[in-house]
Amino acid sequence: MRRALWASLILIVLQFATAFYLYPGMPERMAVHWGPSGEADGFGSRFEGLFMIPIVSAVLLPIFLALPRLDPSGGIERFRGGFDWFVFGMLGFMSYLFGLTLLWNLGWRFDFLRAFAPALGGMYYGIGVFMGGFRMNWFVGIRTPWTLSSEEVWDRTHELGGRLFKVCGVLALGGVLVGGWMALLLTVAPVMTAVMYLFYYSYAEFHKRAPDVSRPGDVSPP
Repeated sequence: MRRALWASLILIVLQFATAFYLYPGMPERMAVHWGPSGEADGFGSRFEGLFMIPIVSAVLLPIFLALPRLDPSGGIERFRGGFDWFVFGMLGFMSYLFGLTLLWNLGWRFDFLRAFAPALGGMYYGIGVFMGGFRMNWFVGIRTPWTLSSEEVWDRTHELGGRLFKVCGVLALGGVLVGGWMALLLTVAPVMTAVMYLFYYSYAEFHKRAPDVSRPGDVSPP
């Protein structure tokens, strides 16, 4: 098994081991959601607070592992090494969120959004690192009618997307300094803007090359 997949399994095992270890001493009612103010505004049972994230992580891993086989284009296999580490990064993100949840419910008090900003920044930046290597496929990446109709448009869109997501990652880290609503703005607004622009960019790049590339209605997705 690839090292990235072993690392992903270890993260999930550690999540469950931590949840079982802490279960007897945790409160019956645990915070599970935090609002823009950085304060807890949603609560659940002890089981939900301790096991929700590990269970979600355990469900996500086999889904991720199945995607290369389910992808009719075979495109994910063309960047399988990067994809496996991408999956590890997603589970690392879940583990960080799990850790913050545990610290809060163990009595630590902090601005949750400010503390969460590094995880979002790291996730965005990591996506930016891997995005340039994404090959055309059905499940991962910026999948618009125009990127799925032209490999050249796919590659150019993901090359730009990689740079934009790295910028989003750096901006999200600014949430550590400001907290509250400004942290929410810095972690959400840039990435939403980037995604909308990349959607338009793929459209513009496709039509810039017409008739050198086929129209979406003339080809089947890969």
